[in-house]
Amino acid sequence: MAQLLAVVGGGDLSTHAVLAAEALRRAAGRRNTPIALEIRGKGASGNPLSEAAIAQAKTVLLVGEGDLGEGRFGALHRARAALEDVLTDVNAVFDRLSAGAEAPSPAAAGPKRIVAVTSCPTGIAHTFMAAEGIQAAAQALGHDVRVETQGSVGARDALTAPEIAAADIVIIAADTGVDRGRFAGKRVYAASTKAAIRDGKGLIATALAEAQLQPAGGEAKAEGPARPEAAEKKAGAYKHLMTGVSFMLPFVVAGGLLIALAFAVGGIDAMKPENAGTLGYALGEIGAKAAFALIVPALAGYIAYSIADRPGIAPGMIGGMLAANLQAGFLGGIAAGFIAGYTTAFLNRHIRLHKNLEGLKPVLILPLLATAITGLLMVYVVGVPVAAILAALTDWLKGMQGASALVLGLVLGGMMAVDMGGPINKAAYASAAALLSSGVDAPMAAVMLGGMTPPLGIALATRLFPSRFTAPEREAGGAAAVLGAAFITEGAIPFAAADPLRVIPSMVAGSALAGAIALTSGVTLKVPHGGLFVLPIPNAVTNVTGALIALAAGTLVTGLLVGLLKKRAA
Repeated sequence: MAQLLAVVGGGDLSTHAVLAAEALRRAAGRRNTPIALEIRGKGASGNPLSEAAIAQAKTVLLVGEGDLGEGRFGALHRARAALEDVLTDVNAVFDRLSAGAEAPSPAAAGPKRIVAVTSCPTGIAHTFMAAEGIQAAAQALGHDVRVETQGSVGARDALTAPEIAAADIVIIAADTGVDRGRFAGKRVYAASTKAAIRDGKGLIATALAEAQLQPAGGEAKAEGPARPEAAEKKAGAYKHLMTGVSFMLPFVVAGGLLIALAFAVGGIDAMKPENAGTLGYALGEIGAKAAFALIVPALAGYIAYSIADRPGIAPGMIGGMLAANLQAGFLGGIAAGFIAGYTTAFLNRHIRLHKNLEGLKPVLILPLLATAITGLLMVYVVGVPVAAILAALTDWLKGMQGASALVLGLVLGGMMAVDMGGPINKAAYASAAALLSSGVDAPMAAVMLGGMTPPLGIALATRLFPSRFTAPEREAGGAAAVLGAAFITEGAIPFAAADPLRVIPSMVAGSALAGAIALTSGVTLKVPHGGLFVLPIPNAVTNVTGALIALAAGTLVTGLLVGLLKKRAA
């Protein structure tokens, strides 16, 4: 029998991974089956599979979850098992493996036509990095691929109906909710943008093996979930919140810039009633009373959409409007979005109608019942206490000075550099962007300056310490500078990935310093994006000098630390 490969991924459960690997080793020994084992996970990685072992094998057993490095295995037949299955009945796992050992691998069935959608909350770096990861992997594997990128600015290279109809599989690599109605009847697999960036080949291989049929109608039916089961387990509160934030951002950007322009045209009193009819007053009305008025409803509506698909939008937006009217702000909007989304999803699962009446659910029954429940909970239960919490938070943030401003600046700035567009970075960014709707604009300054510092600091290091970097890295330093100037923190990712233990702490130190200087010097920012390009806009930034000092100090600290800590390039 050909040698069997097994990769055990334990994630945070490193002990379980070791125990599962030992159980597989003993079971293979009892059956006289040659086996090569690799363990992957925190604190338990070891014995990486050699290229020779992979070349000799016909089957690979993938145990557990996480990054199992599937891209290495090409056309090998893949079998899967949970850690619990191996630990409780390893013989049953081997029996199933033997029964299906000769099954063809999806990757071996010839070239496939793949369509994909990538999306991240801001629709900038991770969206396009994921698209590139899928395109490069598909090309290497011999598949035909078309990728649509989605973000807060809309879709780019949108997939056409004929392309979708001709596709063998649909891959959704997104950190936000994506409308799946147009993929009805296709096999769909969902994952995060990180999966596409880190291991595009593995993502495609897994998708070909595990994609599930998307039911008609674009939303969950009685027979199963609209999302593939594996993706459904991974999609949690964070992803739903990021979906709401991604749809909210254009309202924040447009409103903030229009208010800044109103002050630029009509002065600080442009929005006072006595100036009605002037251009400044009109711009202020558009920004403050139209764009900003929709921030919380958009946030709540698209959180609910992420949870329950389109039937959740109306209950979520109405709940968000109630939150705004009750002075519960973005906190109330978040609460309304989750209440509306989970209420709609619950009603959708449990309300059963005759097939002739099923069409009434998404347009009549679900919006009516979910809106009533969400609205009553907001009015009688959630609204008042959340409004009190928001008022206290707003007062504290507006009165912040001295040590409190220093600590908050250090925390927010540092968070932006920890994972450069990952969950920690996005948590700080989403919080600051949401606070803009409540008139608190200092945290946004710390977040943007802290997010610009890593790529700018890296670019500076490549110039001050060229011997610490390879020729390609020195070339990439120029691109990092441009990305940093535009507030795209992800420009530092390649450098951090190459030397994380030295580069990431250096970036965190610089970003924390930039955030601390910004908050202690009274810098505020009325728009959530744009980097250096928003500084010339009148009144978009308060204390531009302080902002430039904070950015320069953070960049210098990051650049010096990276240069001093990194080893000389080989």
